Parts: sequence; structure tokens; C-alpha cells
Amino acid sequence: IVGGSIRISEALAAGLEGRVRLGSPIRRIEHDPDGVRVHTRGGEVVSARRVIVTLPPTLAGRLEYAPALPSWRDQLTQRLPAGSVIKLYAIYPEPFWRADGLNGQAASDRGPVKVTFDNSPPSGTPGVLMGFIEAGDGREWARRTVGERRRAALDCFVRYFGPRAADPVEYLERDWMAEEFSRGCYGAHFTPGVWTAYGSALREPIGPIHWAGAECSAVWNGYMEGAVRTGESAADAVAATLD
Repeated sequence: IVGGSIRISEALAAGLEGRVRLGSPIRRIEHDPDGVRVHTRGGEVVSARRVIVTLPPTLAGRLEYAPALPSWRDQLTQRLPAGSVIKLYAIYPEPFWRADGLNGQAASDRGPVKVTFDNSPPSGTPGVLMGFIEAGDGREWARRTVGERRRAALDCFVRYFGPRAADPVEYLERDWMAEEFSRGCYGAHFTPGVWTAYGSALREPIGPIHWAGAECSAVWNGYMEGAVRTGESAADAVAATLD
């Protein structure tokens, strides 16, 4: 996505004409048949007739609700963990692998970086190799230092694309497990038995509280397109209740 995936959020926000509020994370939702009162960490209270919660289920379960959510909804969020992923980039003056007839994409059963993609911009410079450290490797290598992860990642890139991969001009990484507003990626996954026992609670509103997000989408579940689709459908559902 040219400009980064933030462009999706920016394009959606542009249509809201300045009504998007940044830096105001929510900590508590009070709800009753007459509507909701949403409390920010900064102490502000916003009242509305309906609210749509788009957090990943495990994070939605960490909000305070008054009254408390029904047990079946809370039990669902206890069982939808996020994955263990570290995303990293090695940046080079140019995508040198292309001259060797390589497309920058690799998949391997040897890690810790087992999946890579060419993430270079359309201009062709700089050259950017992106890799993932996932699952058990992610949990193990999150406990190592940045320097150790860098060496291990570049060793993988050298194995895939040759010795020039050993000397990037810059190395960047993001441990999604450590991020407060994700606590893992790419999305929630259902542990055994959860879908059949609790799946109906995933999208079912609780009074004036509606749920949306990538995990709730029937199409492209877990992906950014799915997030947009479910956001639109949740907004349509709320609008229908206000007519």
C-alpha cells in the first residue's frame, strides 16, 4: 500500500471532517437502555445513543463495562488471543535481489524469519526486505535483544538472498506483542471449541453496544479489508436503529 497501511485510516477519517478524536483512549463504557456514556483515560465523558467497539476481542474484554457484560461475551473474549509476531525491515540502497532474478519473497521451515516479502516502494529505491518472526519463534525472540534479533534476521536474509543482505543501511522492527493497543498480531484466533461454544457472541450487540473489527467480518476475516467491511456494516446497523 503506497504510503503505508495508515492511508486506509486516513482516507476514512477524511470523510468525517475533523470529528476523529486522537489521543483519547477509552477505559470504561456505561450502558443502559437509554444509551451509553464513554469514559476516556483523561476523564472526559462522551454520551451517545449507541457505541461501536472495534478493538480486537481480547482488548475489548479489558475495558470496564457497567453493568458488566454477559458471561457469554466475556467468556468469548477470554478465549480469543492475539498471535505472536515481530515484524522487521532491512533497508538497502537498492533491491539488489532483483538483479539476481529474485522477487524478495521467501518461505522456509528454518527461522527465526520464515516469511519474507519485497517491500520496496514503487520508485525502486531504497530496497526493503520485510520479514516476520512468528508464533513460538516470536515468543522466544521477543526475550532477546534487538542486536540478537538483527543478527538472526540478517542471517536468514543472507541464506535467502545472498551475502549482500548482510549489510543493510538500516534495520527496523516492531514487536506487536509489546504494543499496548494490539498486544499481538495479526488478529485473534479461535482456540479449540470456541467457535461452536461462543461464536454467536462475536457480533451480537449487547444493548446499545455494537462490535466490529477485522475478526467480525464474514469476508476477509482478520484482514484490513475485513475491518473496513465490518465497520461499514456495523455503522449501517446502528443507523438503522436510529431511523
